[in-house]
Amino acid sequence: MPPIIEVQNLSKKFREITAVDQLSFTVNEGDVYGFLGQNGAGKSTTIRMLLTLIEPTGGSVKIFGMDLQSHRREILRQVGAVIEKPDVYKYLTALENVRLFAKISGIGRLSEAKLMEELELVGLADRAHSKVKTFSQGMKQRLGVAIALVHDPKLIILDEPTNGLDPQGIADIRNLILQLSRQRNKTVVVSSHLLSEIELVANRLLIIDRGKKMVEGSSAELFDPAQTVVELETLDNDKALAQLQASEWNGLLQPTRSKLIVLKMDRKQIPLFHQSLAAMQVPVISLQPRHSLEDYFLQVTTGKQHVEAFTN
Repeated sequence: MPPIIEVQNLSKKFREITAVDQLSFTVNEGDVYGFLGQNGAGKSTTIRMLLTLIEPTGGSVKIFGMDLQSHRREILRQVGAVIEKPDVYKYLTALENVRLFAKISGIGRLSEAKLMEELELVGLADRAHSKVKTFSQGMKQRLGVAIALVHDPKLIILDEPTNGLDPQGIADIRNLILQLSRQRNKTVVVSSHLLSEIELVANRLLIIDRGKKMVEGSSAELFDPAQTVVELETLDNDKALAQLQASEWNGLLQPTRSKLIVLKMDRKQIPLFHQSLAAMQVPVISLQPRHSLEDYFLQVTTGKQHVEAFTN
């Protein structure tokens, strides 16, 4: 079965700034695909290209096996999206908003029962007749998802859906994403910089930094508890890295923007790694195992440098 989304060498330049740089990734049917990066990493720019809101500088995008440029209308009929804060009519009720956007989407008039079903899914059935101006930001976000679902799309794209929400609002969006995946069998792409939330919902992940892909893979592959991210600092990291690249440890080295050397290995291998470093006469300053998604994210992006600059 072909991927739902297949992106090859996607790029976007704004004059001298390269916002997205030769980005390639795939989203499979049924994925909850976590799109991770710091603010300004290129997530929203990428999503806007997927939705044809801006044109790419280069590269190609296929969705549902079709070229996005050639089959734009056909593709977008099967896509629902919420880009940051949803645009809703605050002087209309929740039900009136969903009904209006159903008409705009071209699917015709839906029964009130069907519209209420969408509001029920996002937890707003009891506020269906309340004007949106009385809603919290989290409720508006959930209403935006209901609107995105009204034409029953195969693919849902959520760009930073928890921005500005309180802990309860974040939990509501998290549970909604899981419902869409498990109960509605939707493929969901969700971008965020909230690592702990993505870790709870995504089965596959992409981490980008400065528009470049750093890591892509399944959550099990990237964050298997049996696998440990090891951070190594030596007196001469360049020399140590060259030695490791020429050794049996080469396959465990990880891409990183940190000044440190990063490897990923089974925790049981760490004592043997210590022995190998000693045998290679590598002058070790520190060797620290890490486990969490946050640790891993900081190692493969510029976030680690920002933390060090702030704390040193």
